[in-house]
Amino acid sequence: MKGIIFTDFLEMVESMYGLQVVDTIIENSQLPSEGIYTSVGTYSFNEMLSLLTNLSAEVNTPASDLIYALGLYLFDGLSKSHPEVIESYSSPIDLLYAIEDHIHVHVKKLYPGAELPSFKILEKSDTSIVMIYSSSRGLYRLEQGLIEKTFEHFNGKCSLSYEVLKEDGTEVKFDIVHDAY
Repeated sequence: MKGIIFTDFLEMVESMYGLQVVDTIIENSQLPSEGIYTSVGTYSFNEMLSLLTNLSAEVNTPASDLIYALGLYLFDGLSKSHPEVIESYSSPIDLLYAIEDHIHVHVKKLYPGAELPSFKILEKSDTSIVMIYSSSRGLYRLEQGLIEKTFEHFNGKCSLSYEVLKEDGTEVKFDIVHDAY
């Protein structure tokens, strides 16, 4: 997993819960990296799982809710770091439609070796999109947060529902409708 996810995760934890909680979860996680991350480095996904598990216990919040919060947080960081990617789209639906063929191509150039989820578009209109998220990591709640922030970025809102197609969350169908302004 790319280091930018770890650095943004720890920034989010600090902003939400304070530096002491960051120190506590790093200490309790017994990390090979010792919790020292660079945005361009690559780290074991197991380290993220350990950090999430320990944060969940520390703040008494389900891990899935923390993953969702990370998705919300990540969008802002990514949009500030790479505004040119987002600025090339005029609507959230268009941006979501381009994830696989444009945005992920750009991400792979910036972060070689990044293991990204895949998205298969089933239906698209000007106001809705239905897509299948697939990832061995099952972080569909992170995607939910990213999707919602995408609409917020374009000064809109969406009605989002999802259906977990595989019990472990590695395949999820998202049905997203752009709400009227």
